[in-house]
Amino acid sequence: MHSKNPFSKDYNFDNLVAKYPPLEPFVYVNEYDTKTIKFANSEAVKALNTALLKAHYGITFWSIPDNNLCPPVPGRLDYLLHIADLLPKEDVHLLDIGTGANLIYPILATRHFNWKCTASEVNTDSLSNAQEIIAKNPELRDIELRHQQFKTHILEHIIQPDDFFDVVVCNPPFFKNRTDAEKSNLRKFENLQLSEDKTQNFGGLSNELWYKGGEEAFIKKMAEESIQFKEQVHWFTAIVSQKENLKNIKRAVNKTKPSEVKIVEMELGNKQSRFIAWTFQK
Repeated sequence: MHSKNPFSKDYNFDNLVAKYPPLEPFVYVNEYDTKTIKFANSEAVKALNTALLKAHYGITFWSIPDNNLCPPVPGRLDYLLHIADLLPKEDVHLLDIGTGANLIYPILATRHFNWKCTASEVNTDSLSNAQEIIAKNPELRDIELRHQQFKTHILEHIIQPDDFFDVVVCNPPFFKNRTDAEKSNLRKFENLQLSEDKTQNFGGLSNELWYKGGEEAFIKKMAEESIQFKEQVHWFTAIVSQKENLKNIKRAVNKTKPSEVKIVEMELGNKQSRFIAWTFQK
C-alpha cells in the first residue's frame, strides 16, 4: 500500500460504528481477537465503505444499488495516491472513465486531494445514482458527470474540444464475457470456503465487469483513441488487473508513440495490481 495511504493500518471499528451505526451488525471479533467484517459479504463491505467515507471525508450520503460494484475505498485511494506522484502540481483536473454508480474516484479525488473532477458513464441508471450522491453532498457539487452515449467509444464524445485534463483514470472491465465473470466469482467463493450461500450474489453490471476482449481489448481501444487527445491530456492511465495482459497492452500503447510509458505496481495486502500510464507531453 502507498506510504501515504491513511487506511494502511487496521480500521478503528469503534470509531466507524460511532460515525455510522448501521455498520455495527457486520462487525465481529475474529480468532486473532481483532474486530473485522466478512469482506465476502457485499452488504458488510457497502456498510464499511459508507462508514469510511463519512468518517474520513464527511460524505453524509453514499448509496449504490445492490447490482452495482462496491469498490474498496483503500484500494481506490491507493491508485490516486500513485497518480498524485505523477503530477507535481495541486490544481489537478481528473477525468474518470466509467465512474459507475459509486462515483468513488471523483469522491476521493475531490475530498482527499481537492482536485477538480469530471466523470463519464455509459449506464444511465448508474449515472443517475452518481448524480444523487453529488446532489446530497454539497462538498461534491463541482463534480461534472457526462453520459457516454456510444458504447463502442471510451474517450471520444466525452473529451470536448476545449477540455484539458491532467490525468485520465480508468478501472476497465476485465472479463471477456459474462461466463468468465461468473466462473471467476464462483472460484473466488470456493477459495474463501464460505459456508453461507453467496455464490449467486455477483455484484456488478455488465458494463462494469466485462467487455468483448476483456481489459486488454478495452485498454488497447483507449490507447488508440488517446492519440487524438494527446494535446488535451497529460497522463492517460488504466488499471491492469491481470499481469499476463501487460505485455500486449504495453505493446499497443507503444504503437501510439507516446513520449513516456510507466508501469506502476501496487500492493494491497495479498493482492497485486498495477496501472499503465502514458503521455505524449514532453
